[in-house]
Amino acid sequence: MRLSLLLLGTAVAASSAIAAPRGFTVEDMVKMERAGSPVLSPDASRIVYTVRSTNMDKNRGNTQLWMLDLRAPKAAPVRLTQADASSSDPEWSPAGDAVYFLSARSGSQQVWRLPLAGGEAARVTDLPLDVENFRLSPQGDRLALSLAVFRDCADLACSKARLDAQGKVKASGKVYDKLFVRHWDTWADGRTNVLYAAPIDASGKVSAQPVSLSGALDGDVPSKPFGDHDEYHFSPDGKTVVFSARIAGKTEAWSTNFDVYTVPAEGGAARNLTADNQAWDTKAIYSPDGKTLAYLAMDKPTFEADRFHLVLMDVATGKKRTVADHWDRSIADYRWTPDSKTLLASADDIGQHRLFAIDAASGKVAPLTGNGYVSGFDVARDTVVMAQANLASGAQLFKFKLGGTADKAQQLTTLNAQALADVKFGEYEQFSFTGANGETVYGHVMKPWNAQPGVKYPIAFLVHGGPQGSFGNSWSYRWNPQVYAGAGYATVFIDFHGSTGYGQKFTDSISGDWGGKPLEDLQKGLAAAVKKFPWLDRERSCALGASYGGYMMNWIEGSWPDGFKCIVNHDGVFDTRGMAYATEEIWFTEWENGGAYYDVPELHEKFNPALKVKNWKTPMLVVQGDLDFRIPTAQGLGTFTALQRRGIPSKLLMFPDENHWVLKPANSVLWHHTVIDWLDTYLKK
Repeated sequence: MRLSLLLLGTAVAASSAIAAPRGFTVEDMVKMERAGSPVLSPDASRIVYTVRSTNMDKNRGNTQLWMLDLRAPKAAPVRLTQADASSSDPEWSPAGDAVYFLSARSGSQQVWRLPLAGGEAARVTDLPLDVENFRLSPQGDRLALSLAVFRDCADLACSKARLDAQGKVKASGKVYDKLFVRHWDTWADGRTNVLYAAPIDASGKVSAQPVSLSGALDGDVPSKPFGDHDEYHFSPDGKTVVFSARIAGKTEAWSTNFDVYTVPAEGGAARNLTADNQAWDTKAIYSPDGKTLAYLAMDKPTFEADRFHLVLMDVATGKKRTVADHWDRSIADYRWTPDSKTLLASADDIGQHRLFAIDAASGKVAPLTGNGYVSGFDVARDTVVMAQANLASGAQLFKFKLGGTADKAQQLTTLNAQALADVKFGEYEQFSFTGANGETVYGHVMKPWNAQPGVKYPIAFLVHGGPQGSFGNSWSYRWNPQVYAGAGYATVFIDFHGSTGYGQKFTDSISGDWGGKPLEDLQKGLAAAVKKFPWLDRERSCALGASYGGYMMNWIEGSWPDGFKCIVNHDGVFDTRGMAYATEEIWFTEWENGGAYYDVPELHEKFNPALKVKNWKTPMLVVQGDLDFRIPTAQGLGTFTALQRRGIPSKLLMFPDENHWVLKPANSVLWHHTVIDWLDTYLKK
């Protein structure tokens, strides 16, 4: 598409034209434009980034590419793509004169190239299969790309033919002889994500048959279900590709043993660099000078929430060393700085998700950002750009100088400024209290949007999932406290024992103790909040949670039966024995409960909500996605059946087309209206 200059987020109109203040609604939330991670041009003069918008009539989102010139302080963002099909995963050409991206505008998802001097986007790949994700080599002469193929097929045409043939078979049954049978929300169809490489010819297209880089390994590259191109990178000279993979075999469903491999970009045998570590190794990136390979590593096999620490390997000698091992945080993402001396890394940190600088030589760690959630970032030359959100704003883009901090960062975008000009968000505050084991625990409170002095407000008590996660100073499009604030509710949410960002010992403490310390923290945290904030009405409170938070709702039913006027349970565990044998990622339940159910049934049953149904009495709304293979449908139905059989007021909201999350816009609106109405019934009517 030809470039068109469009203002992304116009300035707020004159005050006389602004409507009276109002609260934030779910309709506001689903219609918001959502900024993706910014990608800097090689000379750091421009950024390209994605913006997702929502078409309520089509009940889906659409993602397009935008560009912003950083050299002009008042430059307006330029929309690069306008096709009906989404465009994503932008990468700059080495010269900065074009942007490569993924799009299914041709019917199948392929790699495209858009020249920035003018002209239409041209297709770079025309393969018989969808390109799942890709990377451009530093020289711009080769692509690394992932395709879902049948590994025993000799070429892509064979995989395409077999896939087409599967769709024509009248019988619907399928025979499996190993796990995974299904993963997240998808049934296994025999295909594997395989990493390929292909040269770009003089015409700017991939014309040769891609060469398999990982096909000899029985493992997905990138990993399913959420892996992306962060799991593979080119070396600076473009001659080598490094990637992470887990060998599937018969043990994939109970293994977290991902390893880092290198392979020649032209094809050849892959070499395992981390065979000595049986835990998770991933996200390997070469330093810009090519002398060092960094990657993230865990220490504990089968524990998905272990601390990701940074390992640096000397490329010439193979010698490895852990950097900043004293820093008790788990790294989510990182980037090298251009001088190969520093790594920028993001991590949960006391209710925030901050950006840090790690000195590669000394391991010294320095925070670069303050409060808020850094969801993506990039660095080139002397510039750092990032996407950052908080409890009162979706992600906006910012920039600051490398070597400095973000306290004087320049805001680059004003997404949703016009659409939300008349919205008054609820004020929020972090607090702390003495929780289980006499340790300090943190939480947040948020006022209703229209809070008045001297007035008490009903409480929506939100419990996060994971359980190794954090409900902190971030923006969510699923569990967003501002929606409750907009409906007139105060919210309280606690980072109980097991949460991330408070040290690995704190995170580890929930394993084997799901109904112990976390429940104590929730009880003490709510009491502390009510004591500290007089506008909280403890007598009018309901508890809500999803995933582990949903488990906790069931546990509260039996272990804190007089705690709340009502409960909302989304995709929560009801019966730990059924969960142990029906969930797909078995490593999770086995680690959390000290082993396989058949070996240690007493540990799985110790905090089993199903054993306390006799104590249940609180009205509950149950929500379940039928495509949720993580906490399968039987768990939600079991909860609802127990409630109905006990004669407890209850409702079941069932989504046949949603997984562990409610993602479709219309379903999100229905979810929120149903939940708010449930709260209103018990707290306002």
